[in-house]
Amino acid sequence: MTAYLNALGLVCALGNGQAEVTRRLLAGDDSGMCPAPHWVAERCLPVGAVQGALPAVPLADQHSRNNQLLYAAAQQIEPAIGQAIARFGAARVAVVLGTSTSGIAEASAGIAHYLHTQTFPDDYHYAQQELSAPATFLADWLQLSGPAYVISTACTSSARALLSARRLLDMGLCDAVLCGGVDSLCGLTLNGFSALEAVSEQRCNPFSAKRNGINIGEGAALFLMTREAAPGTPAIALLGAGASSDAHHISAPDPTGKGAQAAMHKALRHARLEAAQIAYLNLHGTATPHNDAMESMAVHGLFGAGLPCSSSKPMTGHTLGAAGALEAAFCWLLLSPHNPDNRLPPHLWDGQQDPALPALALTDGAQHLAADGPRYLMSNSFAFGGNNISLILGDAP
Repeated sequence: MTAYLNALGLVCALGNGQAEVTRRLLAGDDSGMCPAPHWVAERCLPVGAVQGALPAVPLADQHSRNNQLLYAAAQQIEPAIGQAIARFGAARVAVVLGTSTSGIAEASAGIAHYLHTQTFPDDYHYAQQELSAPATFLADWLQLSGPAYVISTACTSSARALLSARRLLDMGLCDAVLCGGVDSLCGLTLNGFSALEAVSEQRCNPFSAKRNGINIGEGAALFLMTREAAPGTPAIALLGAGASSDAHHISAPDPTGKGAQAAMHKALRHARLEAAQIAYLNLHGTATPHNDAMESMAVHGLFGAGLPCSSSKPMTGHTLGAAGALEAAFCWLLLSPHNPDNRLPPHLWDGQQDPALPALALTDGAQHLAADGPRYLMSNSFAFGGNNISLILGDAP
């Protein structure tokens, strides 16, 4: 079965909507990464914050910044969602999302208020912080009665949501799936990664000899996945997905990269493609010493040194539970009419190759996809606990 990605709404530090995000992605625009002194005591950290006002969530008891980001993405594709509901029925449209924060920012604020006053704020609702909250919100707002759930496997959450969505279609449990991910900036996340000594005070520098940690970002990406291409939309599909769990360590990746490479192999087999057919790879590329070393080993071992690849995290920050879907969305945009010249985005770094790592063909903005023939792009996501996901998007057959 072909799983068509018929509509895409997204918001992140690169902007709001397909056109703005594509333009800034291809320009290598990192202006959305802004210094923020208020998240972590005595540290000023770059963060990929979504700028401007977000729409008010239409269900007051489900208000959170996380749901606002998701709602902003969903509004962009609301007509396509409405058509799917009208065609298939509310019981045949599913929701599968990934997140790691949900409404924890609102929960933290509510608890802080309680510690000072012994009462919770009037707008505090416990359900805001439940991991299921984003899927519950979409299902309630759209009055859907199909399967609706959230996956939370750290930084692979929303990539796994796309894999899970395809499986729902394969099993005939629904006819359309709203799938993707959302995560919002919050103090718990930034302080946690700071405590792990994994956060950089400069723009992150993936695969450099001087890389010293991640930047955190926020965003949402929401696809409408069906078995058929919708008229008037790009015929782009999720052609393959591969998952592995090497369980090497609670936070550090397996240094050999065997788990990551297994996920990429599975995605290729699922898509019935050979490694040489992949035209571009969106790297997980967090700019931590261990992740970049592992990913370099895995990618070079499978593709060699010639595959054009880049990390988009210097432009968005690491959006954690939203990263897998957001970076798959970037691949979707590269295949879409918003990129008529078939350009590839530049990899932003200082150009200082780590001599301890196998060299990858990191893009500089001058590379293009082939203008003719099918185009196949891969996106990697790796997470705590050895959770690995690779997705392949491409022109649908």
